[in-house]
Amino acid sequence: FWNDSENVDVTNLKGLGDNSQRTKNSQNKKTGHINQGDEYINIESDLHENKRASADDEQPRLKGHFEKKYDKVCEFYKRHKTRIHYVICGILMTVYSAVVIAACSLNFQRALPLFIITVIATLFICWDFLVAKYEDKIAAFLSPGEKYLKKQWFWLKWVLWAALIITVIYWLIFDTAKKGSRHLISFVGLVMYVLLMFIFSKYPTRVAWRPVLAGIGMQFILGLFILRTKVGFDAFNWLGIQIQTFLEYSDTGAEFVFGNKYKEHFFAFKVLPIVVFFSTVMSILYHTGFMQWLIRKIGWIMHIFMGTTPVESLVAAGNIFVGQTECPLLVQPYLPYVTKSELHAVMTAGFSSVAGSVLGAYISFGVSSSHLLAASVMSAPAALATSKLFWPETEKPLVTLASGLQMGKGDSKNLLEAASQGASTSIMMIANIAVNLISFLALLTFLDSALSWVGSLFDYPQLNFENICAYVFMPFSFMMGVDWEDCFIVAGLLGYKTFFNEFLAYERLSKLIHNREKGGSMYINGVKQYMTVHSEVIATYALCGFANFGSLGLVIGGLTSLAPSKKKEIAGGAFRAMVAGTVTCFMTACIAGMLVVPGLEVPCHILLENASNFTDFPANNTELVECCQHLFSSANHSEKIFPTGNYSLTSWKVCCQILGQPSFHCT
Repeated sequence: FWNDSENVDVTNLKGLGDNSQRTKNSQNKKTGHINQGDEYINIESDLHENKRASADDEQPRLKGHFEKKYDKVCEFYKRHKTRIHYVICGILMTVYSAVVIAACSLNFQRALPLFIITVIATLFICWDFLVAKYEDKIAAFLSPGEKYLKKQWFWLKWVLWAALIITVIYWLIFDTAKKGSRHLISFVGLVMYVLLMFIFSKYPTRVAWRPVLAGIGMQFILGLFILRTKVGFDAFNWLGIQIQTFLEYSDTGAEFVFGNKYKEHFFAFKVLPIVVFFSTVMSILYHTGFMQWLIRKIGWIMHIFMGTTPVESLVAAGNIFVGQTECPLLVQPYLPYVTKSELHAVMTAGFSSVAGSVLGAYISFGVSSSHLLAASVMSAPAALATSKLFWPETEKPLVTLASGLQMGKGDSKNLLEAASQGASTSIMMIANIAVNLISFLALLTFLDSALSWVGSLFDYPQLNFENICAYVFMPFSFMMGVDWEDCFIVAGLLGYKTFFNEFLAYERLSKLIHNREKGGSMYINGVKQYMTVHSEVIATYALCGFANFGSLGLVIGGLTSLAPSKKKEIAGGAFRAMVAGTVTCFMTACIAGMLVVPGLEVPCHILLENASNFTDFPANNTELVECCQHLFSSANHSEKIFPTGNYSLTSWKVCCQILGQPSFHCT
């Protein structure tokens, strides 16, 4: 308006040259001019009128009866908001406790999983409450012990090292005497992989051994609990069964969309809908904050025991549940400030595990759900150990626990939006899986045909990609503890996983598992049709990771978009991280080879058949002795001269050699 007034003044001065007009214009410098006619509008007067109108609108009006009551209720809620929340939580907890008590009183065995989950959740909630309220007092209470440990640590660490070495030696001696010598091969393989990572380390002289040994130790303890204790094995087996049951609910949506015959196209209409369903569930858990809470707890445990930084600990914990491209979103604000070693650890953790959504697809193939879950959990500390050995920390981390690390949150407003976002996100994932399988299988078929043609020129038409990979990876599979007869097959699976993807490898493994379950001849035209359960278990652990050349581009592109300033470091360390992720899976497979006990999951007739194929099974093997005693007991109570059932002549020969009984059946 000031500019308009000045323009009017210049025009009038030029046109009229009248002093009176000049005086009038000077008096109206705060007014606006409208060219239609000679009207002048006083802006200040309009502003005063608008203020008076708004003041009239702001005058209190009479409220109705219900409106007054509503305001009183709102005011009461604001004053007593905390107490109301406590009362509601108390009522809900009372109702839940009553339900748990009622279920346990009716049938405690049936309600045992609910009781265990309730106890664990209660302990975590109480721990969070105590830490939030009495953190300083707890730290002050524990500080004398911490100071004493720091003071005595120089000689105490040597005592711990000696105790650890003696324990491992004695355990190997007794376990070898009881289970057989093939478990020693897996132990030697584990030592070999650690030495190889140390030899080819980025900075061998700067390796900090605490995270390395603590990570391997946590991996071994987890494996010991899951594979050797009845409680751990039953817990993971139960959890695997529940996940299988849960994933079957995706059949309802698949059947509605694709019709009753959807299972005829098994992969497209049975397996891929599981990825959609699992992605939706994970998005809901992420929205509610449960996933962040669980990841924070697991990351805190690894941070305390291994001494790793919060960023890499959280990412390693998150990769148990989510994929290698989604997990760095948890710590996205801190990625520009991480060191090269931390960035390498973030990438290694992604390469050494698989996403929960595709884990459901592997389970639908027929691969053991309990072993897949165990592999995902065991690889988390192993990934940090391998990463810190292959690329030691040489810088001072900027992001520490004192920084107040905050985890990323979803942008969904409610549960329905979170579920919809999870389903929409899976579209790209299932499309990526489908197109990669189509292209890789077509490429593999062409490659096999070309290699077969080249081989036929030298009278070896059996030459194919699997055979080449088998010869390359056979030493690695043997050092993991795979039976020598199965090394060629497992090495081929490792080649599929490394050069293509783990989806293709697990699909091949599932065929071998189904062949074994069907029975039949083990060799057809000199080609082995299935493996032993021991080799299947090791292969399951060795394949459980995203470490392949296809994922290399995904990791570089995903992390670069989250931290553009680290583009050079990401590209420079990605290949080393892929190698570290591959070795992490191999180390997890070594632990499984050391600890797996076929008798826990294999029926007696299959266990005896497997024992007949090996000469290193000790005669005092507990599971074999129990199976043979059961076999002779059933034979003594049978009217048949030679009761067969599921047992073959080979099984009887094995039992006769183990027990050495001069029974009628042995003669």
